Amino acid sequence: MQAAPKEILFIVQYPPNVSPGQRFRFELYEDLLKRNGFNVTTSPFIDEQGYPYIFRSGFFLQKLWSVLKGFFARVKLLFVVKKYNYIFLQLGVTPVGPPIFEWLLIKLLKKKIIYDFDGAIWIQQVSEKNRLPQRLRNVNKVPLICSWSYKVSCGNEFLCTYARKYNANVVYNPTCVDTENHHNIFANHHVEKVTIGWTGSFSTLKYLQVVQPVLSRLQEKYDFDIKIICNQQPSLHLRNVQYVEWSSENEVTELASCQIGLMPLTKDEWSEGKCGFKLIQYLALEIPSVSSPVGVNKKIIDNEVNGFLCDSDEEWYAAIEKLLLDAELRIRMGKAGRQKIVKEYSLLSNGDNFLAMCG
Repeated sequence: MQAAPKEILFIVQYPPNVSPGQRFRFELYEDLLKRNGFNVTTSPFIDEQGYPYIFRSGFFLQKLWSVLKGFFARVKLLFVVKKYNYIFLQLGVTPVGPPIFEWLLIKLLKKKIIYDFDGAIWIQQVSEKNRLPQRLRNVNKVPLICSWSYKVSCGNEFLCTYARKYNANVVYNPTCVDTENHHNIFANHHVEKVTIGWTGSFSTLKYLQVVQPVLSRLQEKYDFDIKIICNQQPSLHLRNVQYVEWSSENEVTELASCQIGLMPLTKDEWSEGKCGFKLIQYLALEIPSVSSPVGVNKKIIDNEVNGFLCDSDEEWYAAIEKLLLDAELRIRMGKAGRQKIVKEYSLLSNGDNFLAMCG
């Protein structure tokens, strides 16, 4: 007699297929879970009607209505959550306020919560676009949710170390890509004009300021293009900058047209919490990368093998110049990078680890 399927619920912040944190930490595994006897349900806080307004300036009433609808949906969820065997919780049940829903789910309803985060979410970060919601986010609830949860899933060892202060059952769960069916096309390095690429959300555009002076110096000597794939137009004092509005449909094809990838960071605790997803995407497409030696970047990049780790303007200049001038070096490093991602940051390599959390 066939066993009844287990029920798993993803409690997330946004609708499906729009947020990298959800797509590559939750949605990536849906088919795998279904093949292994799980029914999968996703419950976003912000619905599809509200999402277009969340990261735009203004639209106070639309944002307020979206948040009110989100809270109402969470109340309704309490009455149907009984059937779920496991709940994957991204960041929090609600983006603002105290951990009331988490307490109800874990302490009152006795649900097995797997609490997942891929950033240093215990640090208060205020966005220019959403100052009030960010101030209401209540970062103090993070250790409480960690301590209450069945398991905690973290995207790098820095985050795991933090979580282990509050929970003994912490799982290192790197952000991964599907190297067979999605990140499966490769950069062409035999080009007349090299394109240096960067991809990310508007909140990380600020890090491009780290490398802008170096790129400006390089443009005095070399002719190359710069492609920025983002959900907001960048403000850069550079030539030959092409802005491409990010979408899930173009994220791979646009990035694969680049020959060098950049991931500059500043040295601080917030950056230590980042999980290197830019690098994972670049290397999966055989794009050698130049990055700051901060946090998980030092684990993903094997210096002078699949990219370069640069700590000063001179190091950034020398590394980018080498890659600009040597297509064979880019090819060799790109292939090494792809091998690293398949082995350590892919659906193939992490599938069993993810399934094991549900047990």
